[in-house]
Amino acid sequence: MLFYDCSTAPNPRRARMFIAEKGLEIESRDISIAAGEQLQPEFRAVNPRATIPVLVTDEGTALTENLGIAAYLEARFPEPPLMGRTPDEKGLVMMWNAIAEQQGGAPVAEALRNGHPAFKDRAIPGPANHAQIPELAQRGVARVAQFFDLLEERLSESPFVACDHFTLADISTFVFVDFARVIKMRVPEGNSATRAWYEAIKARPSAQI
Repeated sequence: MLFYDCSTAPNPRRARMFIAEKGLEIESRDISIAAGEQLQPEFRAVNPRATIPVLVTDEGTALTENLGIAAYLEARFPEPPLMGRTPDEKGLVMMWNAIAEQQGGAPVAEALRNGHPAFKDRAIPGPANHAQIPELAQRGVARVAQFFDLLEERLSESPFVACDHFTLADISTFVFVDFARVIKMRVPEGNSATRAWYEAIKARPSAQI
């Protein structure tokens, strides 16, 4: 297998943490988004959509989305289970992973890509250029604040985001919460359940790489 990574971006970090939690060592290549390496012909030959991460399997299949990468690795290396053990758990992991992506990751990206000058004409990842819309940056900040409230409510009743144990949903949520620093947003001081959960995930070895 071959893993295309980017040390500075959140989505590759999600896959990197999943691989580490599985206890796997996979050959990797770092692709610099800052240098525009994802847009070069060499990488576009691997993923024409010019996004990272990518996992090329032993069979030569290029998996270009986090959920596809996770599903493949979970099926091939089922222990430890990170996507649920029972039908209910599997549903909860997918549900909360989607919530993290749509209500956490998407608004952080919306605020960053529409508000930071480094993303001028690059408001959406991929091969096509898109102009920034400042109003979307403002909306993204508001949505991240709402996500923090939703997360606090959930973690006040559950030790982990989806189940009673660590899963893919915790990886996705942690990475997006941590990445919110790029838009100068952190978990509010009063959100004690979220802060305790965040510190516990941050201490895991997979969060250090």
